[in-house]
Amino acid sequence: MIGAGMGAMAAAARLAVAGHRVTVYERTDTYGGAVRRLERDGFAFDTGPGLLTLPAVYRDLFVKTGKEPLEDHVELVQVDPSARHVFADGTEVSVPNASRAGVVSALDEALGAGAGERWGDFLVRAREAWDRTRRPLLEEPLWPNWRVLADKEPYPGVPHKRLLRTRRASTLAEIGAWELRDERLAALLESSALAYGLDPRTAPASAAVLPYMEHAFGTWYVRGGIRELARAVYERCLKRRVEFVFDAEVMRILDQDGRATGVELRDGTVAEADHVVADVDPARLKVMTDRPLDQDGDVRADPFTTRPGRFAVLLALRGGRESGAAHRTVVHAPDPVSELDFLSSAEGDQPPWPTVTVLRPDDPALRPDDGHESMVLSAVVPSAVDWDDKGMVRRYTEYLLDAAGAAVPDLRDRVLWQEVRTPDDSDDETSAFLGAVPAPALAAGRGHYLHPANTTRLPGLYRVGGWSHPGGGLAHAGMSGALVAGLIVEGPEFRGSQ
Repeated sequence: MIGAGMGAMAAAARLAVAGHRVTVYERTDTYGGAVRRLERDGFAFDTGPGLLTLPAVYRDLFVKTGKEPLEDHVELVQVDPSARHVFADGTEVSVPNASRAGVVSALDEALGAGAGERWGDFLVRAREAWDRTRRPLLEEPLWPNWRVLADKEPYPGVPHKRLLRTRRASTLAEIGAWELRDERLAALLESSALAYGLDPRTAPASAAVLPYMEHAFGTWYVRGGIRELARAVYERCLKRRVEFVFDAEVMRILDQDGRATGVELRDGTVAEADHVVADVDPARLKVMTDRPLDQDGDVRADPFTTRPGRFAVLLALRGGRESGAAHRTVVHAPDPVSELDFLSSAEGDQPPWPTVTVLRPDDPALRPDDGHESMVLSAVVPSAVDWDDKGMVRRYTEYLLDAAGAAVPDLRDRVLWQEVRTPDDSDDETSAFLGAVPAPALAAGRGHYLHPANTTRLPGLYRVGGWSHPGGGLAHAGMSGALVAGLIVEGPEFRGSQ
């Protein structure tokens, strides 16, 4: 196993239970991939994902690898409201967690009569897209005839007459403009895609499943931080006798007679294996083997394509968290078009204000005492920007602090200290090319939003984690682990969970 990310560990635990001897080689000194924690002066911060959707993925992992509930190892807390949204015109709305009636009522009250009904009707259509794509995109290995997923749009858009033609939404932005018909509702919709660096102007309408997942299955927090979930999965692996070797960088995947036979480490050590599972960025995987890993015409983006990354400011604050503060606040960009243009091109010396997410967990484990608070501000940014440019880092830091100041009273006066993390930090920790963040797999869009299959042209070599099918996000990484374990244990005839 190459890499100790969440997908790799999910696969390792399942393979160990099936009787395989599993060794994980991790380039850094810890497990979890992007799911990490920074601790200082009694404060603690998640430096990767801060929330979890679809906890059933990890519940299934713990049942299948030990017949124990996940909740015996971590404390899951449903976040309510799911998020507070602060729009560019100053309007605010707190969206209840996993309650259609509650969401409809909240949107009507905040945005005007009819807004809630339009959103509720959208969720019904999004559910249909979810039902059509759930198995092939999440629970089954990528179909050999994946073009069926690429060519057909599963979102049942409302007919829209335009220039004497009747069309249905083919992008997320068109859903916002034609069906929601409110810039604030459109911003609410598009923020779920933007969080993964997807441009709603080009992302397929099938991306409607992203807000639907949060609505249908809830938004969850792990007490102590999401890093606790990584710890629990790591300890599950250890209990199943998975061996971890840290500070062990794999440089090359060995093959003989057309089959993967092991790995070679930086120090020259060779480890033989019947199967090799790689939880790494495609750019890094490409340099580990000189063999093509996909058939001509298969789903595969250029591994060196530039993708957006994540910029974060970790704040240690004096003063306790005010009563009733939302766990998550999204402060929407005042000029979303400029934000998206810069995100896609990274051109210009003066970046526009980004959409900013403020995470404020009410968790004693993350602060020294109740007279302090830890907070994480984050935004999706172009990973190709020169993050050694102190001026650029300073501008983004100010943007995030200003945006958060609109949601948190007297924020700047409360700051004891801050730490800034750029995509370069993610690159150092995960080896993802330029610190990019993988997005979940989506149907339609001519296949550009699918990910490479878990199998490769090199027998015995498998891909797992956010850069392979079914894509990025904690839940999707866990699903990739289940798929890879099934393919190794049952062989190519494996068709997914039943």
